[in-house]
Amino acid sequence: MTEQVKTILVIEDDPVLGVMYKTKLEAEGHKIILATNGADGLDAIKENSPDLVLLDIILPQLDGFSVLEDMKGSTKTKGIPVILLTNLGTEEDKKKGMELGASDYLVKADYTPEQISEKIEKFLK
Repeated sequence: MTEQVKTILVIEDDPVLGVMYKTKLEAEGHKIILATNGADGLDAIKENSPDLVLLDIILPQLDGFSVLEDMKGSTKTKGIPVILLTNLGTEEDKKKGMELGASDYLVKADYTPEQISEKIEKFLK
C-alpha cells in the first residue's frame, strides 16, 4: 500500500527560505505549495485544503496571526495543523500564536531544516 502524498503549504516571504523549505520537504515526498504573502497564503489554504501549513508571522499584506485567526474561524479550515515558523521569539508572540490555535511555534534561528521537517512529520501522521 502506498502512502498518500501530503500537501504542505509554506507561507514565507523570504524567497531563499521558501525555496529551501520547499526543496527539503519535496525531497521527503510531500507536495509543496508556496505563498509569499499572507493574502495569497489564505487564498491557497481555502483553494487547496493542505494537510499542514508552515506559516511565517511577519508577512506582507496580511500577517501570520491574521491568517491563523481566519483559518481557525472557518469550519472548513480550522482542523488543518499550523506550525508557526518565525523570527519572533517573545513569550507574548508564542502565547498569542498558541491561543489562536497554532499546533506548534518554532523560532527559525533555533531549528535546522531537518529538525523542522521532523516536527512537521509528527503532525502529518
